Amino acid sequence: MLKAVGQVLFSSGLQTPKFTPEKSKGQDYEVRTYHATNWVSTTIEGMQQGEAMSTGFKRLFRFIQGSNEKNLKVEMTAPVSCLVNPGAGPACETSFTVSFFIPEEHQADPPRPTDLENIFVENRKQFTAYVRTYGGFSNEQKSREELLRLVESLQRDGAPYKETPYYIAGYDSPFKLTNRTNEVWILKKEDGE
Repeated sequence: MLKAVGQVLFSSGLQTPKFTPEKSKGQDYEVRTYHATNWVSTTIEGMQQGEAMSTGFKRLFRFIQGSNEKNLKVEMTAPVSCLVNPGAGPACETSFTVSFFIPEEHQADPPRPTDLENIFVENRKQFTAYVRTYGGFSNEQKSREELLRLVESLQRDGAPYKETPYYIAGYDSPFKLTNRTNEVWILKKEDGE
């Protein structure tokens, strides 16, 4: 448990999902094609991104600490991603799906959650995303600002993208004070979509 807590606190050397970098039209974002991978995920319906991220993180942390059918402790990975599917209006609940990447050694046979009401193994198909990276401590306002900057860049460059849903991703523990890495991901609209 101490190793997992240390990894969460200091987030050094964590496994990340594999992706292939693609050519980008802009200097202020990347284009990445993420390989198909398994993630452990939980969905929270709510109005506040911060609360949803906290609830989701706690559920998933219990999973990696052994609250799964194999009673297996699973290494912490990065990023903690959150698929944000906004509600239909300003006073509507948003769907937040918080996820941890499942380490390579468990990709072929991920441990099954014991909390089947709240946690599931998600097989993410290959997808291409436009990625904007930013530093500092992230919050709902900061991620929204960075998302809008990314949208402006994509519109400037005529890049085909999906308006919703989108991802936010964080790579660092809340205890890491400097050189923090956060991202917003907007999905590329593929031909025929």
